Amino acid sequence: MVLSFEQAGDLLDTLAESFPEALFDGLNGGVNFQEEAVPDQEFPKGQVYILGEYCDDLLGRYINLYYGSFAAMAENEDWTEEEWEQELRQTLSHELTHHMEGRSGLHALDDKDEAEMAAWQEEYGESDS
Repeated sequence: MVLSFEQAGDLLDTLAESFPEALFDGLNGGVNFQEEAVPDQEFPKGQVYILGEYCDDLLGRYINLYYGSFAAMAENEDWTEEEWEQELRQTLSHELTHHMEGRSGLHALDDKDEAEMAAWQEEYGESDS
């Protein structure tokens, strides 16, 4: 099942409201739900998508979640509405953890992400696109 952009956005809004407000402190650019899909260039096209990212740059601190990436995975894996909710919640939680760690000067999740990416690349091989 592929939710529409509006349906997924409404679900994300509801999920975001369930998180403690303190997690959003200092997130001056908020949580942005972007329409595009963002394929991970490190893998063969269409295999791995970037679902979200925490950004801390000249524009401020913000989170981007990519509807098109979620939709592509939902189509490939035939997600249910519950799986949409789980993936959106997990991704938002992950990016909020990056935000909190960034504010604290920590990087444990960055290290974990890097190790997981290296393991995936070893298992699935480099992209030849």
